[in-house]
Amino acid sequence: MGKLVLGLWVVFVLGVFSKCIVGFEHFNLTELRFESLHGGVSAASAASNPLVVDLTLIQGAAAQGAVCLDGTLPGYHLDRGSGSGENSWLIQLEGGGWCNNRRSCVYRQTTRRGSSNYMEKRIPFTGILSNKAEENPDFFNWNRVKLRYCDGASFAGDGEDKAAKLEFKGQRIWSAAMEELMSRGMHNTNQALLSGCSAGGLASILHCDEFRDLFPGSTKVKCLSDAGLFLDAADVSGGHTLRKFFGGVVSLQVQESLAPAAADPSGYWRDCKMDHAQCTEAQVQFLQGFRNHMLNAVKGFSTSEQNGLFINSCFAHCQTERQDTWFADDSPLIGTKGIALGVGDWYFDRADIKAIDCPYPCDKTCHNLVFK
Repeated sequence: MGKLVLGLWVVFVLGVFSKCIVGFEHFNLTELRFESLHGGVSAASAASNPLVVDLTLIQGAAAQGAVCLDGTLPGYHLDRGSGSGENSWLIQLEGGGWCNNRRSCVYRQTTRRGSSNYMEKRIPFTGILSNKAEENPDFFNWNRVKLRYCDGASFAGDGEDKAAKLEFKGQRIWSAAMEELMSRGMHNTNQALLSGCSAGGLASILHCDEFRDLFPGSTKVKCLSDAGLFLDAADVSGGHTLRKFFGGVVSLQVQESLAPAAADPSGYWRDCKMDHAQCTEAQVQFLQGFRNHMLNAVKGFSTSEQNGLFINSCFAHCQTERQDTWFADDSPLIGTKGIALGVGDWYFDRADIKAIDCPYPCDKTCHNLVFK
């Protein structure tokens, strides 16, 4: 099974687990922070008149105990495929950080990351979910699904905190959603792609083999993780913030990893985090050290012919979901190939994709990307 990894070190990586592409992000900012900076669903304004798709709640989920943190029903957005893509399915797992203690999970109950009561009823489909061939050449006419994220732990875990009225049912949400989609035609698919970004990218790694097992061996199945590899790397204080953070996530139910506020009380990294052009030479060197750490971590993964890598040097999160990074006139390139074509070549076996960009700031195609 093929896996593709997309990431950023400042880099973007594509990789395959059983058959999956994995993505990385340089700062590994949580999606909650990312979305607050970008005003919600990413890159909606970058696409021209994007398709807007209604939310569907999984009505049978409660009977299976598959509920959001607050006990409400989970949901998804589905746009049907057509023509040559009528029997092809792309599942995009939504990201949005994690909650790692009772307080943060209780807070999420009052947001779209913990309750379907607060989810947008309609969302734009852009990037890898776009229905326009000129914006999404390989997957535009597939059945495309956005599975909403409301369990706080990358669709993993199966427990509860009765005192705090918290439901940790990510694994059940995953299973209920797959059962629902299979009943809606996914069982007839001849090719399928599981994808996700950040916390959703991690989920695509966690559930890749389960996804493969849903289908006959003759079905082409691969997994794509965009910015979903979170390394146990030292942060700017020399500590391991991400290790501690995930320890809380795991102990509870199953924003930053390199320069968290706790590791940077004086705010030395604040400007660099928000605008890479403001990074000092010493800060850039620290980031390049993280890049090297990541490249070493995926070295073994990259030896498989099935797996793919697309690692660029751009400071941009969730590049598969953003139209400007996914497929546009000025999208980032490695050599002459952009992300969308790289993913397509990997999925359809048109080319071996093991693309690793030069270290920042040499790649001029990244310079138009900024956090907004």
